[in-house]
Amino acid sequence: MRRTVLKFGGSSVSNIEKIKDIAIYLKNRVEEGEQLVVVVSAMGKTTDELLKQVNSITKTPNEQDLAVLLTTGEQQTISYLSIILNDIGVRSKPLTGYQAGIETVGHHLKSKISKINSKLFDQLFNTYNVLIVAGFQGFNTDNEITTLGRGGSDTTAVALAAAQQCPCEIYTDVDGVYSTDPRIYPQAKRHQVVSYEEMMEMSALGSGVLVSRSIEIAKNYNIPIYLGKTLSEEKGTWIMSTIEMIEKKAVTGVAIDKDMIHVTLNYPENNTQLLDQLFMYLEKEEINVDMISQITSNEGLQLSFTMKDTEEYQIQKIFGQLKEYYPALYFKIENRFTKVSVIGSGMRDMTGVASKVFRTLIEANLPFYQVTTSEISISYVVDLENGEKAVQLLCERFDL
Repeated sequence: MRRTVLKFGGSSVSNIEKIKDIAIYLKNRVEEGEQLVVVVSAMGKTTDELLKQVNSITKTPNEQDLAVLLTTGEQQTISYLSIILNDIGVRSKPLTGYQAGIETVGHHLKSKISKINSKLFDQLFNTYNVLIVAGFQGFNTDNEITTLGRGGSDTTAVALAAAQQCPCEIYTDVDGVYSTDPRIYPQAKRHQVVSYEEMMEMSALGSGVLVSRSIEIAKNYNIPIYLGKTLSEEKGTWIMSTIEMIEKKAVTGVAIDKDMIHVTLNYPENNTQLLDQLFMYLEKEEINVDMISQITSNEGLQLSFTMKDTEEYQIQKIFGQLKEYYPALYFKIENRFTKVSVIGSGMRDMTGVASKVFRTLIEANLPFYQVTTSEISISYVVDLENGEKAVQLLCERFDL
């Protein structure tokens, strides 16, 4: 019997009526002979509301406590969906991350999946037609509840599909992968197929459609992902291994990342021990930094980097610790910048992309401050107010 993993995002399950519509859709697929593993997010903005309440208590909550709280949102959704399915005659069972056997390692708030007990699902399908799994969560070797970080429900879904070697369908409020955010550039083109590597790059650089961790798992286990709009007849986008094409475009997408902060530190002497300690703390806290630049002179040391704004309280804590050892350390955290990136696997074989981007920004009088490149992307830090304009101009220049 065919088995499929489906994932529904928070906007798709934001109220009971939407959950009822999804239940009817799932019933139809079960009647067509499918076994379904359904991963769901918390309803609507539930997680944001929980975080807002925590912020009214403290800016530095205990991570273990916070993980226990945040996972309650998904547990609410799996309960509602299972209640409705059983009520309309579909045998279903709700499973928390712990009950689904999703083992994790790492920090409580951004753990990584280490193992999934796939045999458990084979056993449960002897009794049930639909298994509803709470996304975003798991448990560690101490049997403590953990979360997978931002976009963790995508990671849950793809990891479950990899463990069972079946396709994964992700449904949300967008009808596929576009060359850029259509809200910024309405003429953006929708892709029918995108390669794993391009999607990973777009996700990592701020596209916000899927988290890059989920794409990495899909690539490693060759799991095709379908991204579409919930309960829509519109065709979405398949994300899969690189498709051989007669001619590849140099640029297939432009991403914008507004959820970033720019960090600068200054120290009156060139102290490599300070840098060593900083990066040791960053590694310990599992903070990913990007677009690093360093200037060393007779006046001392200056280091700048970008990172996700969700980890601001952690970097504040790190600098607080460093100032105990280096009182002369000065640091500045700014959120007045954004990152704009052009992405395309065709860049490997085509020249002139960087030149075209530079000229586009210069001709429009849009200043940029840091630049970084990979094999298939080029990223620029620009002023926050210029981010969307830069995206629009680059989409026009590359016919996206």
